[in-house]
Amino acid sequence: MKVLLSWLREFAPIEGEPAELADHLSDLGMAVEEMRVLPPLDGVLVARVAGLRPHPEADRIQLVDVELPGATGEGTGGALQVCCGAFNMTEGDLVPLATVGTTMPGGLEIGERRLRGQLSQGMCCSAAELGLGDDAEGIMILPGNLELGAPLMDQLGLAGDVLYDLEVNPNRPDAMSVAGVARDLAARLGVPFRIREPAVSETGEDISTVASVEIIDADLCGRFGVRVIRDVSIGQSPLWMQLRLVLCGMRPINAVVDVSNYLMLELGTPNHTYDLALVPDGHLGTRRSLGGERAVTLDGTEREMLRGDGVIVDRDDRIIGISGVMGAENTEISDRTTAVLLELAWWDRLSISRTSQRLGLRSEASMRFERGTDHELVPTALDRFCELLDRVTPGGVSVCRGRLDGRGDLPETTHVSVRPARMTHLLGRPFSADELRGLLDPIGLQCAALDGDADGALQVTIPSFRPDIETETDVAEEVARHYGYGRLGRTVPRSPEPGRLTPTQRLRRDLRRVLVGAGLSEAMPNPFLAPDALRRAGIDGVEPVQLLNPLASEESVMRPSLLPGLLTAAAYNSSHRNDTVSLFEIGVVFGPPQPKGADPTGTGTAAADVLPTETEHLGIIWAGGEAADAVHLTELIATAFGLDVELTNANDIDAMHPVRAAVVMLGEQTIGVVGEVDPVVCERHGLAQRCAWLQVNVEPLLAAATEAADRPYQLVSTYPSSDIDLAFAVPDSVQASQVCSTLLAAGGDELRSVELFDIYRGDQLASGTRSLAYRLRMQADDRTLTDEQVADIRQRCIDAVENSHNAALR
Repeated sequence: MKVLLSWLREFAPIEGEPAELADHLSDLGMAVEEMRVLPPLDGVLVARVAGLRPHPEADRIQLVDVELPGATGEGTGGALQVCCGAFNMTEGDLVPLATVGTTMPGGLEIGERRLRGQLSQGMCCSAAELGLGDDAEGIMILPGNLELGAPLMDQLGLAGDVLYDLEVNPNRPDAMSVAGVARDLAARLGVPFRIREPAVSETGEDISTVASVEIIDADLCGRFGVRVIRDVSIGQSPLWMQLRLVLCGMRPINAVVDVSNYLMLELGTPNHTYDLALVPDGHLGTRRSLGGERAVTLDGTEREMLRGDGVIVDRDDRIIGISGVMGAENTEISDRTTAVLLELAWWDRLSISRTSQRLGLRSEASMRFERGTDHELVPTALDRFCELLDRVTPGGVSVCRGRLDGRGDLPETTHVSVRPARMTHLLGRPFSADELRGLLDPIGLQCAALDGDADGALQVTIPSFRPDIETETDVAEEVARHYGYGRLGRTVPRSPEPGRLTPTQRLRRDLRRVLVGAGLSEAMPNPFLAPDALRRAGIDGVEPVQLLNPLASEESVMRPSLLPGLLTAAAYNSSHRNDTVSLFEIGVVFGPPQPKGADPTGTGTAAADVLPTETEHLGIIWAGGEAADAVHLTELIATAFGLDVELTNANDIDAMHPVRAAVVMLGEQTIGVVGEVDPVVCERHGLAQRCAWLQVNVEPLLAAATEAADRPYQLVSTYPSSDIDLAFAVPDSVQASQVCSTLLAAGGDELRSVELFDIYRGDQLASGTRSLAYRLRMQADDRTLTDEQVADIRQRCIDAVENSHNAALR
């Protein structure tokens, strides 16, 4: 929302330094994103076109004789001569002239120069060149009543004016107008604020004889105001109005449209104008569409209405506008228009929002209707339109007597009980009833003592321009805004219960600490992927969830796996000569919605039929690592949380190496995969080395860790340990983890650990077999193991492996 300081001053005597006022606006919740003090444009003067001549050597340039008091030059009759590429001027026009020595807003310094042999003694300026608009096609034509030779900005009343660009949040509908901003700022500065009653001279017939209003759906339209204006001439609006519109981000079109936009910016009341001659009997009705109806809107697009969309219709039930969004082309104001049917209504906010978003029509008007407009301001705004149009139309206009004011269902006036003690509790500073009155009354929240309340409670009547205020807490926010957040001081609210992490949150942090301790770095890839990212990662059996409104086309699906993102991160590091990076991520993966009827939200809604399922996973990638490294990390995590996990070889896992991959089992539940990434997938990502990979579902992992969190501590044995190495020739079908489990079971309590340290294949072994070498560590809690006891454990382990796995000791 852009506002001019001079415009704000039409509602209140606002004084102060621009930067100081900007601080006040930001402190009031309307953050000033940019403040621009309009430059004085020293050297740009009002000049008259005394003559126009063709350039003898250039068809696209003409010679303009410019009359400026006290200046002489090479033009006809001693006028200044300017070479100009624009041809929209006529003799006698007043134009802005940048004299020799002037520095333009863009940094260009004007000097005497020759163009194709002709001297140019200055520059006739367009609005764009002066920073006063976007029109760069033609020279800016000035009003004929300006003083010749005077500084341009002084004559336009813009010298030293300030343009503020404000951030207005959705909960501040009142701040979507110049009047609303002025009201807040006036209250902060302690100066009076007033919206002046417009002066309208009514002539001609009574409006009831030429127009009528019908509200068919009262819940759609709460108020429908109409005025009829005759003797309208469709010309350009005056320069002062055009400049204000341009500086505030609107494009001037013609007098009627400009007045409509000006009123919307000034009072926050969107309105619409119809050519009265194109509306049979001047009848306007509003209803909800039955569905399937079509209308061509002002942008030339044919749009189909759905059932429930608000529409405006004429006497014949023909659609002539989409309620609160855009008018139809069939009643558009044109150069032939002589009578205007003005409509200014209050619409149901949700209905406008739903229709606007569905049609993709987001306009300044629909944005204001969605946030909430002021239904009490309808008569004033109607009259203000008539006053402005009469002012900008040469010879004035004729306004029919009276207004039409149709009524539907309007929101009831809200009354909120405000207790000083509650305000003190919420804001951390004591407030008396009188202080609250002094802060709330100036912004339109009328306060009255609550009958029978000994604690000084107030009944606050909420004005119609603040539909966002509904509760005592909302009123507290207004008190804080106008008292000043900076003046409230800092207080730490006390909670009856100290905050703490849940067991799952603590375990998640412990998991991160374990991984960082293992030398891994945490990564946070984008959860959105390109459509072909899954194919490149070798994940073919999953249909990803599609985004309806992706920020970028290359990020249009939600990830079903952490692998694509971590692969991309590893490839990026490899391309920067970091070939052995090891990364982990704890993040959410997304699957299709649950079957119909499921409700993971627990709210009794059908959200599960629409929303994707979300599951938290842990992903680890180790560029240069092998399957054994990934298995070691799995065992490290299991040991840290006291879990008993098993690995089962699998040869058909998407994206994984055909013979170097396994599924991770926790009890009877499969919770992830471990091994190496398929070499083909690595090659697609530009990774020349192997990549170890582990991905597990964090939720069952942490759930099991929570159950195991109460396991008792054990004393560390003080007796010496004994290590022995055993190597077995086993069939390729036997997993190394199966042999390890057999050894641990056979060794008993004295066998403390088993570590696989070598895998061998060669000519010395039979075909289809490999050698697995394990280091066994034995230790007792209460004694030193004798050689005979160590030998007994050794033999038990050998017998168990040979009998269980068709293995042979080497």
